[in-house]
Amino acid sequence: MHTFLARFVGGPLDGRWQTFTSASPAALATVTHVHLHQGPKIVHHYDLRHSEEHGWEYHLRQDVDAEEC
Repeated sequence: MHTFLARFVGGPLDGRWQTFTSASPAALATVTHVHLHQGPKIVHHYDLRHSEEHGWEYHLRQDVDAEEC
């Protein structure tokens, strides 16, 4: 098992960091964040990416349906 550090980019988790332990980072390729409040439930999905410049990052998934509206 290895420990990885990933930064969140975009959405309500922007700028936060997540530490996770896994045999492979691919095992945690998507994180779902559910925001519960007095209104409707809001769900955000973050996809894991890696770059030489920034390391591991969870990027906010852009919904295709939302872009088409």
